[in-house]
Amino acid sequence: MNRRDFLGTCATIAAAAALPACRTVPGGGGTTLDAAAFASLRRFAQTPFGRIAYVERGRGPAALFLHGLPLNGFHWRGSIERLSPYRRCVVPDFMGLGYTEVSGQQDLSPQAQTDMLAAFLDRLAIPSVDLVANDSGGTIAQLFAAQHPGRVRTMLLTNCDVHENCPPPQMRNSINAAKAGTYDQKMQRHLDDRVYARSEKGIVGSAYMDPANVSDETIDYYFRPLVESPLRKSQLNRYLAQLDPNPLLAIEPTLRRLDTPTRMVWGTGDALFPVVWATWLDKILPGSRGIRLVEGGKLFWPEERPDVVAEEARKLWSV
Repeated sequence: MNRRDFLGTCATIAAAAALPACRTVPGGGGTTLDAAAFASLRRFAQTPFGRIAYVERGRGPAALFLHGLPLNGFHWRGSIERLSPYRRCVVPDFMGLGYTEVSGQQDLSPQAQTDMLAAFLDRLAIPSVDLVANDSGGTIAQLFAAQHPGRVRTMLLTNCDVHENCPPPQMRNSINAAKAGTYDQKMQRHLDDRVYARSEKGIVGSAYMDPANVSDETIDYYFRPLVESPLRKSQLNRYLAQLDPNPLLAIEPTLRRLDTPTRMVWGTGDALFPVVWATWLDKILPGSRGIRLVEGGKLFWPEERPDVVAEEARKLWSV
């Protein structure tokens, strides 16, 4: 082998080694990053709120993906693999969740998270985004769109808090535990007992269509940072506690005037966020582009069906 061939072979091997590892998503119609590959892409943006962890894929106009409790940006890994050819996909971890680093005194309320996103986008020099959101991330998406309408081109909302159902009444016991400073114990139990985690009483079993397909590494990636220190346990509890009181009632008049093109994609098997709330949004949002139902989809269905997210996002972005 001559020197040129040798160097070319080395470059090929190095490039292959640098590619993120992917695996097939059951029912997802394609591949997605595994936890190690996703973690290798993690960056931090320094803001007045702290160091915001995020992953970025693709180029062009930015799309901002907002996760819910108790997850982090890993929730959107399959979606951004499918959408990165069309958008600069940016996936931050909220304060108090995931791998974002903030002080013990930092406000973790939905309004503070909304303000953080504005600063985060400024730090990345992103003037406007296509929003994609799930669960409590949907609360923050609605607040952001209402308060910064000029920065939101479109909004794709999946099962999330809406109007009076924010937070859902089924969350009352969890919120009370968070206010008492003990909700973190539930996260620890998910790490210690994977059978419980995947049971109907666990978050994985209750919020996924196919809990058996949620790997141990996924459970670790979501729950372990939440309990790794007394600070993180406290922040988890405060994140949940500060979802109450409801911040969405006050913006209803603004939402009724919001002409941002918005599409609801809603799982029908979600006990926390029933389809009636997608219907409510469809009726009151002037920019609504209707509803797509995902039969049997539970709260975190976007992680299991990234093909649906990608299909609906591309349609919405073409308006």
